[in-house]
Amino acid sequence: MESSGSSKAKCITGNNGESESKRAGWITFPFITGTVALLMLAGTGWMMNMIVYLIQEFHVNQIDAAQIYNVINGCFCFLPILGAIIADSILGCFLVASISSVIASMGIVLLSLTATLHSLRPKPCGNESSSCKAPSNLQFAMLYTGIVLATLGVSGLRFTIATFGANQFESQKDQSTFFNWFFFAQYAGYVLSSTLIVYIEDSVSWALGFWLCVAVNLIGLAVFIAGNRYYRHETPQGSPLLSLPRVLIASFRKRKLQLTLISDEFYYGPHGQKKEVDVPPKKNFRFLNRAAVKTDGDTKSDNSIAKPWRLCTVQQVEDLKSVIKMLPLWSSAIFLSTPIAVQNSMTVLQALTMDRHLGPHFMIPAGSILVMIMISALVSLALMDRLRSQIPLWKKLTSSSPTVFHRIGAGHLLSVLGLIVSALIESRRLRTAHLHHLQNVNNPTVPMSALWLFPQLILIGIGEAFHLPGQVSLYFQEFPVNLSNSATAMVAATIGISYYLSTVLVDLIRRSTGWLPENLNDGRLDRMYWLLAGVGMANFGYYLVCAKLYKGKDGNSSSSHMMTDDVGENKMRS
Repeated sequence: MESSGSSKAKCITGNNGESESKRAGWITFPFITGTVALLMLAGTGWMMNMIVYLIQEFHVNQIDAAQIYNVINGCFCFLPILGAIIADSILGCFLVASISSVIASMGIVLLSLTATLHSLRPKPCGNESSSCKAPSNLQFAMLYTGIVLATLGVSGLRFTIATFGANQFESQKDQSTFFNWFFFAQYAGYVLSSTLIVYIEDSVSWALGFWLCVAVNLIGLAVFIAGNRYYRHETPQGSPLLSLPRVLIASFRKRKLQLTLISDEFYYGPHGQKKEVDVPPKKNFRFLNRAAVKTDGDTKSDNSIAKPWRLCTVQQVEDLKSVIKMLPLWSSAIFLSTPIAVQNSMTVLQALTMDRHLGPHFMIPAGSILVMIMISALVSLALMDRLRSQIPLWKKLTSSSPTVFHRIGAGHLLSVLGLIVSALIESRRLRTAHLHHLQNVNNPTVPMSALWLFPQLILIGIGEAFHLPGQVSLYFQEFPVNLSNSATAMVAATIGISYYLSTVLVDLIRRSTGWLPENLNDGRLDRMYWLLAGVGMANFGYYLVCAKLYKGKDGNSSSSHMMTDDVGENKMRS
């Protein structure tokens, strides 16, 4: 992933040609990809199994544990944008990534201590749930401090290392190859953490699993620092994303200013240059145009901006307008991802109640069940790459080419289908539980294989392979040039907000219905899935309306936007 709003940064090289020639390029590749694989393995190793850890070791209510997990995931997706802005504006990618890795290590150490020292976690429960002792304030403080630090650290790494790695290469071909391997390394770390680390935590020892994460994280940091002599270090140039709030604030501060139609009264950039925009701002969203009107004291003697939060260029104003035009489509993506976020956490709770044995000696960890989403998404992306050659056949049969809007729409429908399958599987699980009288039973195991959960996860994974790269492609095509690298940030923000909304939705359902009790066998989780499927279908209709009405930056309708798989797949989220 490229950094949020990160343009190609200026770089600080050596003092002579010889030292410069030894920096950057493919010599940095093993250091950066190795770092990514190790840090992703460590960073998600503790996260993937957090629901189970909270329930089993800290006696947290099941639904509350799922809510905490959703908040963690929301931060994991949303906070990298803040890290990227800090890297672009102040510290640079290398320092932000290094500091973030240290913070992550501190957080995972605290989590490891809660798993190692008996005094830092409550005593195990007896046979009855009523005998469970609640954690003390100190125990909760250690747990949540560890979670906060680990989440902050892992979040700060995600965009910054991607941008730092891409900036080691000059040609787009080399950067594209780097991104392919970069994401492969991320996925490899994710799959290993979701399987090997989670298995160790479940079957061997929580302490061993967490301490392994600490060790791997420190090794990853050491590998990253070891390559420092070969890296090209960028000079922070400021994040283009900051121009968006600047336009809002500047237009608000000049809200009483009379708008003008005279071209010379607008600010186009230093030295009066009118490069891309040589006419006044467009008339749509006219209240924003005030941000580009020059007033006394706004500029210096060399015509550069003296007050950045009071004056913006015409191009910056038009950039914000382009982003505003995308907001309806962006909001439909939020309502697409929110039901999926609910489904993911609830699937782990379902797995805890089901038979997870594969043969007589092996049991699938509940926290590993979600890896099926990643596997199905990766297989789907590979198959779609192979089927791309069939696009001429599609055009021959339909008299039109598939567009990025078709791809996103297919993702909507597949996700709704996954929710419908979830409702049907949960109905079957509840019937089986009732048949065996497992209501009001502490920690029951329903005699139904957890493999029944795989179809819904596979459908969600295939859906993600359609709509996530499709969204990145759409934002990349439609954003202004200097904001095009923010495409991944938009998708990350979508997923982060969705996780936050999912906690609100689950809490609302829990307060207003009896569908989500502590024991899922006493509830009606299937009804919540049906509700989410209905929300998904309504949102699909909303998406169709937004896509139909949308006019691209070239003024064309959605039907003219061709699908560009390469952009989306190379920048798909981890």
